[in-house]
Amino acid sequence: MKILLTGTAGFIGFHAAIKLLEKGHEVVGLDSINDYYDPLLKYDRLAESGIKNPSYGNIIQSDKYNKYRFVQMNLEDREAVNSLMSSENFDKVCNLAAQAGVRYSLENPHAYIDANIVGFMNILEGCRYNGVKHLVYASSSSVYGLNGTQPYSTSHNADHPVSLYAATKKANEMMAHTYSHLYKLPTTGLRFFTVYGPWGRPDMALYKFAELMRKGERIDVYNHGEMERDFTYIKDIVDGLCHVMENDPVNTSEWDNTNPDPSISKAPYRIYNIGNNKPEKLITMIELLEKELGMTAHKNMMPMQPGDVLSTYADIDDLTKDYGYNPDTPLEVSVKEFAKWYKAYKKI
Repeated sequence: MKILLTGTAGFIGFHAAIKLLEKGHEVVGLDSINDYYDPLLKYDRLAESGIKNPSYGNIIQSDKYNKYRFVQMNLEDREAVNSLMSSENFDKVCNLAAQAGVRYSLENPHAYIDANIVGFMNILEGCRYNGVKHLVYASSSSVYGLNGTQPYSTSHNADHPVSLYAATKKANEMMAHTYSHLYKLPTTGLRFFTVYGPWGRPDMALYKFAELMRKGERIDVYNHGEMERDFTYIKDIVDGLCHVMENDPVNTSEWDNTNPDPSISKAPYRIYNIGNNKPEKLITMIELLEKELGMTAHKNMMPMQPGDVLSTYADIDDLTKDYGYNPDTPLEVSVKEFAKWYKAYKKI
């Protein structure tokens, strides 16, 4: 297939691009390469996949993968996105590009509307007018917000977000449903649960803690380390993502409009959780990281922060049933792999 994959200078997008290329697909990657975190890491990811010296609006050929090209572009640039999608004739689109981060959404809310709402709208319009057969897009476990029922199921209510980031991701799901209903565009949303691993984001716990430990600085441990997260290794995430990308959306003939399930529709629309189905305490992850890096974490125990939730726990039964999704990487193994990459990347 020929696939437009957005967010390929980012953590998940970088790994997804390589996996799809290794499986023989043609990929056009897209990323704005913004400065939400140090762009050097984004450029290094691109270089690792053979993309050198990108510039805005110019399509660059990878010197490592002959079926990989990349373009630097803002999704909110309507004319540029429309031009790209109308000229390339993509079979499928996977939208992983977004302004990420829960806490940052408290500081810079407009960035989330620009990238996550306006940008996603441009993707939907591009799919509508250019015959895209399937749009797969990143949602987030943060949409569950104040929902206290666990494990989180896509059939549960997700109407009480506690951050603007979560609200934009829920909005993406509703926008996708509208286009599935009105224009018969097949869409599949994947609610990601705390993804981690090599080449990860420096604003997320594993990378951030490793950096602070290396510098001998104290780390803030929220809720005194008792926070639980459904930590999901990047390999498991991209395996599931690729299964969804390579197959048609599953028929949702069981739809009942008198008792509507929010994860399905009579339209070609589905929502899935993609996680590990096994929450772990934050303090457990920190202790494993200390062991694998051979460093001590100087912990600053903190209360819960605004916008955070106590625990995340993914019910992945639907994704397993429909696509054979089977996350099988233990936390001990994946933290070891991250530490191995981190020490090599930082040359320590």
